[in-house]
Amino acid sequence: MSPAPKDAQKPYVAYQGVAGAYSEAAAAKACPNFDTIPCDQFETAFESVENRIADLAILPIENSLGGSIHRNYDLLLRHNLHIIGEVLLPVHHCLMALPGVRLESVRRVISHPQALAQCEQTLTKLGLNAACEAFDDTAGAAEQISLYNLQDTAAIASARAAKIYKLEILANGIQDDSRNFTRFVVLSRDPVDPRADRPLKTSVVFALENGTSALFKALSAFAARKINLSKIESRPHKSCPIRLVETVKRFEYVFFAEFEASMAEVRTEEAMAELQEYSSFFRVLGCYPMDIASESASIEG
Repeated sequence: MSPAPKDAQKPYVAYQGVAGAYSEAAAAKACPNFDTIPCDQFETAFESVENRIADLAILPIENSLGGSIHRNYDLLLRHNLHIIGEVLLPVHHCLMALPGVRLESVRRVISHPQALAQCEQTLTKLGLNAACEAFDDTAGAAEQISLYNLQDTAAIASARAAKIYKLEILANGIQDDSRNFTRFVVLSRDPVDPRADRPLKTSVVFALENGTSALFKALSAFAARKINLSKIESRPHKSCPIRLVETVKRFEYVFFAEFEASMAEVRTEEAMAELQEYSSFFRVLGCYPMDIASESASIEG
């Protein structure tokens, strides 16, 4: 990451990737009055906020087809930033190559692993005799083709990336399912008091005192108070990955949970107090407004 000197009057938002990335589009939607700072790695975006190079960061956390982006769940735990918002971005993939390259001459398709997985069936239907190779990000794959004049290679990226890197679109809308959304979270050094004029969501992370055997009790803290638990994700407990119980070695986990309620509600305060009774570790990642995307929405880049 090599941003230009920061203008003290202009706020900045960091994202992973290069110009034309879906993360850049999410940053524009979430922070329309911010300048953007592209970062080569997810962790660089976290660090840019911690080091006050950027005011905010926006990171993908899950995709409706590809599932969770585990790297960013791990980074949420490693870094002390707060989730202050979310963005649901409809994803519209295109297959692109250098001008004049024909579909039948493509021998390699490069893109982010999630994008390759989201287009696998369509690529097969197109009859491509091409190997798929993972790249750091979608727009970066398009940039690579343009930069090195790769005549036998196509990229999966947004239409905006094709325009930026002067590539031709060989096939449009190649995602296997049109209901393809990526959810991004907006990160800040400080938490915010979310407005009450929109539905609110809270994200927490916890580890259980008695391992996964206490998970039922932990979840009952939400159920008993009619709190809608919208997501729960387990990740290895890196501070204590294995625990010996009598003669059995058991893997240990931390649990990321999201629920549709505000931390200011009495029922949430009661649920969190009960949850902490069973937890060896507990942290609120953020309380923030929900973003609701229309099924009919689409993005060209």
